[in-house]
Amino acid sequence: MSRFDRRGLETGGWGLVIAALVWCALPAVAQSRFPGVGRPATPAEVKAWDIDVRPDFTGLPKGSGSVALGMKVWDEKCASCHGTFGESNEVFTPIVGGTRPDDIKTGRVKALVTGDYPQRTTLMKLSTLSSLWDYINRAMPWNAPKSLTIEEVYAVTGYILHLGDIVPADFVLSDANIREVQNRLPNRNGKSQLHGLWDVRGKGDVQNAACMKECEKSVTVTSSLPDYARNAHGNLRDQNRLIGPVRGIVTASRGEAARTVAAAHPGRALADQHACMACHGVTHKVVGPALNDVKAKYAGKLDAATLAANIRKGGVGVWGAVPMPAQTGLSEADAKTLADWILAGAQ
Repeated sequence: MSRFDRRGLETGGWGLVIAALVWCALPAVAQSRFPGVGRPATPAEVKAWDIDVRPDFTGLPKGSGSVALGMKVWDEKCASCHGTFGESNEVFTPIVGGTRPDDIKTGRVKALVTGDYPQRTTLMKLSTLSSLWDYINRAMPWNAPKSLTIEEVYAVTGYILHLGDIVPADFVLSDANIREVQNRLPNRNGKSQLHGLWDVRGKGDVQNAACMKECEKSVTVTSSLPDYARNAHGNLRDQNRLIGPVRGIVTASRGEAARTVAAAHPGRALADQHACMACHGVTHKVVGPALNDVKAKYAGKLDAATLAANIRKGGVGVWGAVPMPAQTGLSEADAKTLADWILAGAQ
């Protein structure tokens, strides 16, 4: 939900507030014009969506979490994409690295100016701790967003800060001390505030004049993914989260796509439900090995119950340096069904 500071109200922000009030009244208007269509949101429904945390920590829920707990949650749910110490560059850009003790003192990351670090990490760019807390809370872990408890969000945030030497190993991050930690962020003074997204009186990011004339009546797509590369890393549609508006384009061959749709084995349904296909293709390596490669390695050597136990506890080293997180959301029975499907060839 939008909130406005006093300066914004004094400089024309009242118009935005009035617009917001009108927008909130639209459901009632719609109901009067179209009886039986829709209903006002309940306070509980509004509260469930109103989870944003602002740079001044407005909206931050009360709670706390230790670095020690954060390390445990990280190893189970985060390390597979970000590395044990937040340094991995295999799946996403590293979270940790590029900051120095002097940066904590000045609040400006020197490497952003000198360019002597190979790439920009999250802690190099982060200027508001609320952004990190808010993003973890609403979007992580990748395959199960919003599944972390408030304590776990505080803990994981604290663990990342510890990896950047911003807080000690025995630290407990909480709503009571998070403002003090904000004052230790290496790049807390590195963000420009002279723009319209920060202050309603600021300069807008877009300066182009509106163009609504002489528009093309039809559009021809001149650039697309070439056929030879469409399935180079498995079906992209299978690698998108089952939450939000983006589903991903189907890049599998027609035959493979048809087989996927027609797949009757419940193991495939479990693989989709638990986002296994985000890291594993059937015939192609993505982040983890192809499922058919798993079958080739273990068929006749490992029974389904043992493979199911390995899936649930996770691990690292057998197929490379990227860990597979523990799949604690899978029941023993579902893990066994998934393992049966994999060892049968993951058709």
